[in-house]
Amino acid sequence: MLRKQRASIVLEELERAYPAPGCPLHHTDPFTLLVAVMLSAQCTDARVNKVTPELFAAAPTPQAMAAMEWQQVREFIATCGLTQTKAKRLVETSKLLLERHNGQVPSTFEELEALPGVGHKTASVVMAQAFGMPAFPVDTHIFRLARRWNLSRGKTVEAVEADLKKCFPKHLWNKLHVQFVLWGREHCPARGCKPLCPVCARLAVT
Repeated sequence: MLRKQRASIVLEELERAYPAPGCPLHHTDPFTLLVAVMLSAQCTDARVNKVTPELFAAAPTPQAMAAMEWQQVREFIATCGLTQTKAKRLVETSKLLLERHNGQVPSTFEELEALPGVGHKTASVVMAQAFGMPAFPVDTHIFRLARRWNLSRGKTVEAVEADLKKCFPKHLWNKLHVQFVLWGREHCPARGCKPLCPVCARLAVT
């Protein structure tokens, strides 16, 4: 089966399951989204969503976050893992948003990726979900599913991202990113889907 045919089947099934997916990370604006995505590194979205309400109540803006000591921030995110590094980066990033961007989250990949702790994946999520710019952030779920479904044989996140962008129309990238993540969690986890999920069944993946 050609890759385009496989992509068409994937798109059909994901659209059937999640016709209007929302962002899994709870947020209210670009800044709170940026914070949530930074916290999600090596941590589940569900865990992040448990700690951010209190954090955002205390520091809903770059100004408020920059005014905190990193030790204070760490207390709010204690269950998220890598807490010291994340807390320091959140405070430093907030200060840089004030210094470089007038307290606003920038809307370009170059400016976002220049912030501490903001890699390409984090920047891609912010660009897609906060600003509606076409992006295809590849997390562990998407990397695994893309290879499982033979949409990519790439061995790096960058290679898989490039392949997926070739498989699907640009205007669908933002939505598909979320659909892939939800499918990977609910229907086709890392341990394998038993019984086979509809996508794996139609693609004859075992």
